[in-house]
Amino acid sequence: MNRVLQYIPEAQGEEFILLERLTEQMDEDQLRQFAGIYRARRRDPQNVLIMCVLGFIGLAGIHRFYLGQIGMGILFFFTAGLCYIGTIIDLVNYKEKTLEYNDKVANEIVRMV
Repeated sequence: MNRVLQYIPEAQGEEFILLERLTEQMDEDQLRQFAGIYRARRRDPQNVLIMCVLGFIGLAGIHRFYLGQIGMGILFFFTAGLCYIGTIIDLVNYKEKTLEYNDKVANEIVRMV
């Protein structure tokens, strides 16, 4: 079984490839420490999708706050998701937005570990 999947079983697709590349030089203790921190800070794409859908019932931008994009979250909130167009675009691209956030988090953690 792959080392990354042992510690981060929810990783799939591009996220798995990213984590595999970032952790290939780590020993077991470093990987265990990385996985503990990463799992606590990572964002699940399904949660982002649900929050994005909530943008259609008045909570526009909540998914941007969840992904750490405070400025865009405020903009989406006050413009109804840029008149729903931005929300629709984010609905289509939710996996890429989540992967972008998780990539940033993983790289920060690698520098710490």
